[in-house]
Amino acid sequence: MSLFAFPPGYRALVIGGAGDIGSAITAALLGEGCTVVATGVDPAAVAACRLPPHERLRLAPLDVTDDAAIAAFVARLASEGPLDALVNCAGILARHREYELPVFQKVLDVNLTGTFRLCTACKPLLMASAQTGGRGGGAIVNIASMNATAALPWIPAYCASKGGVVMLTKSLAMAWAADGIRVNALAPGYVETAINAEGRQDAAFHARIASRIPLGRWAQPADIAPGAVFLCSPAARYVNGTVLAVDGGFLAG
Repeated sequence: MSLFAFPPGYRALVIGGAGDIGSAITAALLGEGCTVVATGVDPAAVAACRLPPHERLRLAPLDVTDDAAIAAFVARLASEGPLDALVNCAGILARHREYELPVFQKVLDVNLTGTFRLCTACKPLLMASAQTGGRGGGAIVNIASMNATAALPWIPAYCASKGGVVMLTKSLAMAWAADGIRVNALAPGYVETAINAEGRQDAAFHARIASRIPLGRWAQPADIAPGAVFLCSPAARYVNGTVLAVDGGFLAG
């Protein structure tokens, strides 16, 4: 059997799976034979998802700031059986507006507190997977950002939230290892997604960033997905509390 092969019936939840990076991660997990539940913030986001229909894919709306909705959502998941992996990919930013306190708080509520909400809500399901022999334990992959390390002046809440995601990841990795749950994070660099479409309208800015990246280009969502698949996979069974940079070498020097 391949070192990277997933056990039969492996089930993953991709929060924000209707978005650009989330869709790429969802598609990659489906390609590895996994069953995936992917979410968007509301029915409109789910309807706009570009993932084609798949027999092992279920799409559903979920607002990560709504505690009652999360409880109901996870209760349905629990009725369907164990959960093997959770990928937290829901995220927002508000370019040039994050110095407004309500906006700052909203960004943190989605990016950081939302990640914490889903981790804690799904913990019992992931523990159930970890207690099932041959499944490799439960896995959480949080989507951080290189902006957890390299700040930008126009998105202070986004940078702070992603720094928080990194430390939350490390803390939960220490706390939950004994429960058979590994917790890791991905830190993407510059990726061409809807979340930064406004900034990419400046062609000079886009080119300047590309020239700063050793690999010479911005990432596509499909460049980020394999890292998440690896961290979910049995091949990463001894990887815990790490942050995997997928940035084309941006932070290397």
